[in-house]
Amino acid sequence: MSIFDRKPVLRWLAPAAALLVVGGASGIVAVTATADDRLPSRSAAQLLVDLQETKVDAMSGTVVQTSNLGIPDLPGLGGGGDASLTSLISGTHTLDVWYSGPDKARLRVQGNLDETDVIKNGSDVWTWAYKEKEATHRTLSSDEQGTGEKRLPAEMPKTPQEAAEQALKAIDPTTKVSTDGTPKVAGRAAYELVLEPRDDNSLITQVRIAIDGTEHIPLRVEVLAAEAQKAFEVGFTSVDFDRPDDAQFTFNPPPGTKVTKVAPEQKRTADRKAPSKEEIEAEKEAFAKNTKIVGQGWSTVVVTTMDAPQSDEPDAQFDQVLNSLPKVSGTWGSGRLLSGTAFSAVVTDDGRVAAGSVEPKLLYDALAK
Repeated sequence: MSIFDRKPVLRWLAPAAALLVVGGASGIVAVTATADDRLPSRSAAQLLVDLQETKVDAMSGTVVQTSNLGIPDLPGLGGGGDASLTSLISGTHTLDVWYSGPDKARLRVQGNLDETDVIKNGSDVWTWAYKEKEATHRTLSSDEQGTGEKRLPAEMPKTPQEAAEQALKAIDPTTKVSTDGTPKVAGRAAYELVLEPRDDNSLITQVRIAIDGTEHIPLRVEVLAAEAQKAFEVGFTSVDFDRPDDAQFTFNPPPGTKVTKVAPEQKRTADRKAPSKEEIEAEKEAFAKNTKIVGQGWSTVVVTTMDAPQSDEPDAQFDQVLNSLPKVSGTWGSGRLLSGTAFSAVVTDDGRVAAGSVEPKLLYDALAK
């Protein structure tokens, strides 16, 4: 069980701190991009429409994701050799993806002599951990199949499409949007959409989205911090828009694999590692109830309370993370500071957490309010 399962608040703060505050797009400037001589010019506004309207029926490819957020390299918090889904918050990872309509999707996270697969085929969802020789087989109810959700479980975006969706959710006047360059990504000509904060308080300086010149889907998303340092990048190294073979979505547990079966709507049992749908919804409600938002746009700060201990046993891993961070104090109290490349976070001694893509001073100000 990872630290994100034991501390649910971190599951919501981690991606929020990394990509929540990516600004908006109502301040679009009239600049156009041309991917190469074969592609027509497209304005920033036209590219935004392309992203929102594009639908892909089938595709496959290899994605490389790199997170350089300043997260401590500790168990459960990432690393390039780890193939678990929660490891994506740190280090460099290679993922293979296959998609054949909403009923068939597969994600494979590669590691050093390890891999984790999530496979959806109709009502069947398999999660397989090669190293642990464990698999979970869940049968979706008709209601669950009809939700239309395309994402697979994890904390960080696993494909350029997911990262672009997060980047475009918070559209407001705090962002300058333009186009720049004529990149080639995975051997394909692309346009590049650039989002820049008008707010100097943000640690994020740009979000760059490379958009396929013919299919109009995101091929790469980069989040840049000070001095053009890449804090986060996810992009295809190869991509194919032909329909994958159906065999990619069939999973037969290898001999010796421990299989846990989960019926529709079944609540989590002791041997399941991931939270159930009901538990996640309850966590979201609790997070919203105990959370306040200070500021807006790129300099938004989220202030919430830490989850109550789930047992009387000390959490050695969480304590190890906290004790590795420097102590800070002020009129707001005292605690520990994580100052990352694209975000900062403070865990106070009285159980509060503040995070945002800002310098620590804005966190202290938010905690004092």
